Amino acid sequence: MPSVATTLFRLGSRLGSTAQNALEVARFGGFDTDEDASPCEVVTEQRVYRLRHYFPGSADGPVMLLVPPLMITAEVYDISSRVSAVGVLHRLGVDPWVVDFGAPEREPGGLERTITDHVVAVSDAVDRVRRITGRDVHLAGYSQGGMFVYQAAAYRRSEGIASVVTFGSPADTSVGLPFGLPGWLAAEGVERIPDRLLGGFAVPGWVTRMGFQLLSPVKSVRSRVDFILQLHDRERLAPRERQRRFLEQEGWVAWPGPALAEFIRQFVQHNRMLTGGFVIGDRLVTLADISCPVLAFVGEVDEIAPPPMVRGIRRAAPRAEMYEASLPAGHFGLVVGGLAIARTWPAVAGWTRWRDGTAELPEIVAPVGGDEEVPPASLPGGPAGYGLQLAVGIGTSAARSAVVTAARAVRGTRQLAGEAAQNLPRLARLERIHSNTRMSMGLLLDEQAERMPDQVFFLYQGRAHTHDAAKRRIDAVVRGLIHIGVRQGEAVGVLMGTRPTALALVAALSRLGAVAVLLRPDGDPAAEARLSQVTRVIADPEHAARAARLDGVQAYLLGGGGRRGDDGPGPLMDMERIDPAGVEPPGWYRPNPGRAGDLAFVVFSGDGEHLRASRITNRRWALSAFGTASSAALSPADTVFSITPIQHPSALLMSLGGAVAGGARLALASAYDPETFWDEARRYGVTVASYTWTLLRDLVNAPPHPGERHHAVRLFIGSGMPRGLWRRVEERFAPARVLEFYASTEGETILVNLSGKKPGSLGRPMPGSAPVRLARYDLETGRLVQGPDGFSIECEPGEIGMLLARLRPSLLGTATRSVRGVFAPDDAWTITGDLFRRDADGDFWLVGRDAELIRTAEGIVPPGPIRDALGDLPYIDTVAVYGIPVGDTELAAAAVSLCDPSDTGLKPVDLSEALLRVEPGLRPAIVRVVDEVPVTAGGRLRTAPLREEGVPSGGDGRAYYRDRSGAYRLLTEAARRRLLKAPAARQAR
Repeated sequence: MPSVATTLFRLGSRLGSTAQNALEVARFGGFDTDEDASPCEVVTEQRVYRLRHYFPGSADGPVMLLVPPLMITAEVYDISSRVSAVGVLHRLGVDPWVVDFGAPEREPGGLERTITDHVVAVSDAVDRVRRITGRDVHLAGYSQGGMFVYQAAAYRRSEGIASVVTFGSPADTSVGLPFGLPGWLAAEGVERIPDRLLGGFAVPGWVTRMGFQLLSPVKSVRSRVDFILQLHDRERLAPRERQRRFLEQEGWVAWPGPALAEFIRQFVQHNRMLTGGFVIGDRLVTLADISCPVLAFVGEVDEIAPPPMVRGIRRAAPRAEMYEASLPAGHFGLVVGGLAIARTWPAVAGWTRWRDGTAELPEIVAPVGGDEEVPPASLPGGPAGYGLQLAVGIGTSAARSAVVTAARAVRGTRQLAGEAAQNLPRLARLERIHSNTRMSMGLLLDEQAERMPDQVFFLYQGRAHTHDAAKRRIDAVVRGLIHIGVRQGEAVGVLMGTRPTALALVAALSRLGAVAVLLRPDGDPAAEARLSQVTRVIADPEHAARAARLDGVQAYLLGGGGRRGDDGPGPLMDMERIDPAGVEPPGWYRPNPGRAGDLAFVVFSGDGEHLRASRITNRRWALSAFGTASSAALSPADTVFSITPIQHPSALLMSLGGAVAGGARLALASAYDPETFWDEARRYGVTVASYTWTLLRDLVNAPPHPGERHHAVRLFIGSGMPRGLWRRVEERFAPARVLEFYASTEGETILVNLSGKKPGSLGRPMPGSAPVRLARYDLETGRLVQGPDGFSIECEPGEIGMLLARLRPSLLGTATRSVRGVFAPDDAWTITGDLFRRDADGDFWLVGRDAELIRTAEGIVPPGPIRDALGDLPYIDTVAVYGIPVGDTELAAAAVSLCDPSDTGLKPVDLSEALLRVEPGLRPAIVRVVDEVPVTAGGRLRTAPLREEGVPSGGDGRAYYRDRSGAYRLLTEAARRRLLKAPAARQAR
């Protein structure tokens, strides 16, 4: 019986211990293990953070500053003496410092903190540690703390940072959602939540705690069961008690609402950790500015930040030396637990000593080649995965695996459906726009400001400007315009460079219902002012002197900040000195009164006797704006980079218009410089870049740029790009592709090559634009060819014809070159002046303008076929086709520049083979090599200087002629003389 008694005694003792321990856990949350935290002192206490220095006065090695995530306390780096990151670092000779954000719910104003507050706090802490220690800092962060570290390093351009170390920190949040749901679902849902509502609530600490537990439910349940079964054995539980209490209760704090909203908008929904262009304060920041070495710890079984998310830093920071340590750990196990103590933190200490040159690179740390391919994400979905998992805490790996295959199978279809859902309302609105419909740039800007006031509208010189700030500035300029007497419908000249003031003035004129006449600073403002008959011109300080010299025009100054220097513009009235609050709007003023049929803008092209003013209605602007937004699938996640001056139609109609209609951000370049293009593209987070004509040629020909690697540009949009350049752009900057438009400035015709599968093709008419038809055209007489019934004849596939655009009745009185009764009684069309071919698939190919036709003795030669054929030669950079006057006729000539200027020249056999694709009667008589084909500031080819040079001299090995057999040979002086005589002889015959 003693054994039974002993057993009962032991059972009772065990039950008693269990009850006693359970009561202690219930009352105090856990056991008192008598473990002390590592010694530290609070060096400074700021509004957002406290700076802790661990083991003060006892270390003289590398300095490391550790940053916790928002939802976990700073004790994550010092949970207990057994699992203390700072303890390991100290024992291995590292001087540990920690940023402590505290518990926001218990800090004054803590729940109002933003991402900017935290990033600036980390940067401030770096400065303070450097001042105290006199050494550069190894900056390290866990989870979102690592994101803060990346952002702070980029914000500082790596100044004072010896290296960056992160643990499970995403740099590409385009993947991952609970249960494998696709990201477009969350992205679209978040997009509909107003900014003020999204930032109006904080995520309590218990929510994120549940999130961690639900992501690994089996492990969480097993841990709780083991704890209960061992509750009687206090000695056995004690070593892990502080870690348990941290994970289950004490380690979690609230996530401030504004920081949550900013995190979701910038880094989850729009993925700007990867693309760049996120905003800290009002500064634009990109991870591409990180130039110090980066060590990223990757958890191979991390559910919250899977490896593809973490490895996105390779693409986001192309200038940094990249290293990686991959461990078989989950998200928490990377920094806390036995594996972290045994491998993570010793490797971190070894890394800092290696960077100081006193140790070897730790075994688990491996360099990552800059061009190493980053594996695709293993999780389906879009940009909402990481943030929503962490904040809401829903999802299991089992559920995710169950639907991953199905999600991948339908992702493409859903993406198309999402784009359709986004674009259909735009196209439907465009269809509803009639002449009397209220529509203007000012109206669309007001709608965007109402919908997303705190989101960024435009970016300029490294600064971000919100819709709300832009609206206030525009309204102030409207008051100034009213004060100087501008009324609805009045034409006002704008003589400014590309700058925020110019954008505000153009928008203000639209909001007032006036007409913005965009005078070109690089043109002839006096001639343009006379042609448009403006009586007022508003200039910026740089162009004020020119405005003051315009005859018969009242000039004003805007954009000088109300300050006038000694060499200021003299007598010009400074509109900045007008107090908007003191201007009472007159009774006639209504914001955005413009109707679709009203004239909105006047832009100019050509010069001298070829100067031409193009009148753009609100409908024409809206057509381009909605058309660009729809064709490019623009959304608030995009940033459109406008590299042409605001006076250029592409900037006004496509870049500005598309960004406003699509809700995208607009990045303004004060000037286009291929050397700084990629730096700006990274800083602004550019996803769509504009171009005109050959403007991207210098970018393609430039040496490789660090910012070009793994860039975020998905589209180059514009018009007039030659076919050969098109191919080179897509080859070099893949996966970006070209989206080519054709648009008549005054008409309502827009063609777009949506598929991009036929470089050089202008595609098909965009939905909502004017219908087009290709009519037979007599090139000799310049008239439409009529059939026996008197109607025009539509061209067959492959036949050259004149593009006609359908006219709405309201435009009959203002359209140039309008014709009636073309294909049916009483129909109305406008002659665009552009010659096209249409292929069997219905795609249009530009042959040339009627003004570019070359009138040779053998017939009319359009330039397009020659340009395309020669441009397809891989070593040819630029092709210009023009006519050389010889007597009463012309010789068709082509001037080409080479991709490699040191090349010895063209090969005659290549010329002959390339031009075999051109009809014999349309081939050039002369092909010459030039050092540079002249172009305008917008990249358009200038043939007049080449034409004036005439037939080139023979014998220099840089010119070729077509002989009687059709082959091309080097031009000799004898052949040159024959060419000069041949047209006259043929004419005589």
